Amino acid sequence: MKFGGTSVGTPERIKSVASLITESGEPTFVVLSAMAGTTNSLIEISNYLYRKNPEGANEVINTLERKYMQHVEELYSTDAYRATMREFMQNEFSHLRSYTKDIFTSFEEKEVVAQGEIISTNMMVAYLQEQGVKAVLLPALDFMRTDKNAEPDLQYTKEKLADIMADNEGNQVYLTQGFICRNAYGETDNLQRGGSDFTASLIGVAIGAEEIQIWTDIDGMHNNDPRFVQNTDAIHQLNFEEAAELAYFGAKILHPTCVQPAKYAGIPVRLKNTMAPNADGTTIDNVLIKGKIKAVAAKDNITAIKIKSSRMLLATGFLRKVFEIFESYQTPIDMVATSEVGVSMSIDNVHRLNNIVDELKKYGTVTVDSDMCIVCVVGDLDWSNLGFESIVLEAMKDIPVRMISYGGSNYNISFLIKESDKQRALQSLSDHLFAK
Repeated sequence: MKFGGTSVGTPERIKSVASLITESGEPTFVVLSAMAGTTNSLIEISNYLYRKNPEGANEVINTLERKYMQHVEELYSTDAYRATMREFMQNEFSHLRSYTKDIFTSFEEKEVVAQGEIISTNMMVAYLQEQGVKAVLLPALDFMRTDKNAEPDLQYTKEKLADIMADNEGNQVYLTQGFICRNAYGETDNLQRGGSDFTASLIGVAIGAEEIQIWTDIDGMHNNDPRFVQNTDAIHQLNFEEAAELAYFGAKILHPTCVQPAKYAGIPVRLKNTMAPNADGTTIDNVLIKGKIKAVAAKDNITAIKIKSSRMLLATGFLRKVFEIFESYQTPIDMVATSEVGVSMSIDNVHRLNNIVDELKKYGTVTVDSDMCIVCVVGDLDWSNLGFESIVLEAMKDIPVRMISYGGSNYNISFLIKESDKQRALQSLSDHLFAK
């Protein structure tokens, strides 16, 4: 079970999460994020220290310490645990203050930012123990490691964790920190993409879990964006490929890379809501329901680039030259459409846009459209399923479409449209695809 920052954002929420953890009575491995807002404060402290402003850093540290001391008073009911946790907090915040006295680099920043998860897990394990639960804290830095390519070292994690679990047999709850790890050189680091969800997925695979549960503050993935569309529903089941498409195209509940380990190990991932724990949520597994459209999602802040060149006609190497320009400026491409005399691409990172356009002008006439968005329809969209394309296109008939991508994947059809048309497009697709 993995719980995000809002799920453990207050002492009351920690108590309700503790009851969820222990409800089944089965041995459970729990991954916790930092309490909501804490990581932002730690980044703020780091920013002050980078700018050689220890007074500013100390002010944020003092504010954070007062907040956590208040949490200690509210969370624990016995004097013994309150005293223990007060001492723990004093040591933690003294440790943070020690960074205001020395040189501050990115190494120290990673140490500082890691303290959020270290504090939340220590608070939770102490609370569980106070309630009489057999709970043990297994520090992530003891077994979670990345390799020299900054990718998780799953074999190392498996071996280390097997030994640690064997040494701690007989507990009901095993608790660790999400997001943080060591790198190949033994320094404190983090998993970056997907953070705590990635931790949960890796641990689930390492221990052979029956199920990996990601608990957030919404009840699973929805079949459309509830901020823009009325009457959306939580999706009961998704294939891993469908979930990855949705996550990439704007469903913020899940990072696409973080469920890859679970996918390859065949372990289902369930998205659950801590605010409504009895809701079914969304199960993600390797099952594909044939002939079913599952959801619609949108990705904002897209820029379209079109390069037109009569010299391109039948010219070998043209596309390679174009793509190498994007590669040299480390800018990924979302969608591509080609014709005999041109190619259109979409990107969501415009930091190097001017450089890219200048280079592309060597090969043809370049036009740029900004303020675009990609709307994608996700489900079993294999080309042998007749009629789905026409239903989707019928829904989009009143929306000006700049580009269409179909066939690159069996799981989506994507449309590039103006951001100003997004809400109309999402609502129309919902009305056509999911109307009851």
